[in-house]
Amino acid sequence: MNFQLTEEQKMFQSAVRGVAERHLAADNLERAHSPGYPLDVAKFFFEQGLMGITLPEEDGGQGGSLMDAVIAIEQVALVCPRSADVIQSGSFGPLRTFAEYATADQKERYLAKLLKGELIIALGMTEADAGSAVTDLTTSARPDGDGFRVTGGKVFTSNSPDADLFLVYVRFGKGIDGIGSVLMDRSMAGFTLGQPSKYMNGEDWCALYFDDVYIPPENVLLGPGGFKKQIAGFNAERIGNTARSLAVGEFAYNLAREHALTRKQFGRPLCEFQGIQWKFADMKVQIEAGRLLLYRAAINADKGLPSAEDTSIAKAFCNKAGFDICNEAMQVMGGTGYSQESLIEYCFRKSRGWQIAGGSTEMMKNRIAETVFERRFSQRPPKSS
Repeated sequence: MNFQLTEEQKMFQSAVRGVAERHLAADNLERAHSPGYPLDVAKFFFEQGLMGITLPEEDGGQGGSLMDAVIAIEQVALVCPRSADVIQSGSFGPLRTFAEYATADQKERYLAKLLKGELIIALGMTEADAGSAVTDLTTSARPDGDGFRVTGGKVFTSNSPDADLFLVYVRFGKGIDGIGSVLMDRSMAGFTLGQPSKYMNGEDWCALYFDDVYIPPENVLLGPGGFKKQIAGFNAERIGNTARSLAVGEFAYNLAREHALTRKQFGRPLCEFQGIQWKFADMKVQIEAGRLLLYRAAINADKGLPSAEDTSIAKAFCNKAGFDICNEAMQVMGGTGYSQESLIEYCFRKSRGWQIAGGSTEMMKNRIAETVFERRFSQRPPKSS
């Protein structure tokens, strides 16, 4: 059992940190407060070999491991929290699902442009009455010749105002086995976006509306029965979510630590007050414990699909730890931390969302409980006899 990164991983870690410090540090505050997707960062990361880290080289990716992507997220987030989202979207999320299951034709049409930052892909999954209970989705795909007509809608689709391509979960038939997914171009007739709304973190999202949108057969990603394949890859998505949660917490910790070393009250640096010392001791324990759980999930995932148990434990812990650290860092920095002139308040707002996105903390605890008791617990009411 080895708790240290390999020499190759340390070199990669150092290289990514250097790139981030040289090119992303100066504009990190401005970037955080911009509601749009940072396409310029995506194009820059492609040039640096940081897009598609986990994708095979034959698909235009870097052929790296999930652990490599986690390292990249951490090192970018420790310099520019907003830019870490680009590492996430370039190696996890709908792009990873697309690359895993797309046909050769679909890859030829979209994948290279996605990796170069020329196109943005977004995930249409959540509906007004299908959030954690995603299998309750009602967006339907009914046959029309060789293709399908999609009717319904989605909410809370991140990056939707800027996305060109949407990976949309649809229902081809009844039950879980009737669920699959299609690729929808925003220019398709009948596909419209609602007015932009803002998340707490300042980013915009739009409701998606589908009014008999025709999907040609070549734009079906996974047909009926594809849901289980799609959702199996979601544990990898959660690892990216987990990595960002902990990393933005550590970013806030670092800012607050510097503040505690230099800020004086009552004629003494803040770090000399025991109440402040205990805050930092608690934050440090959370960072180190979270990193061990995160790394365990990522390393085990590189041996195959991520373990649902490892991923759920890491996400539940790191989501809360990241938010709690941001909260304490803000308290240490007082009015400065609460102001939008500091990235602390951005990290606080940003970290809150990850306790909801990618599987809520409560759903992660449900999954953990199932491993504890070695049985499945349905959240649905019993069927009437």
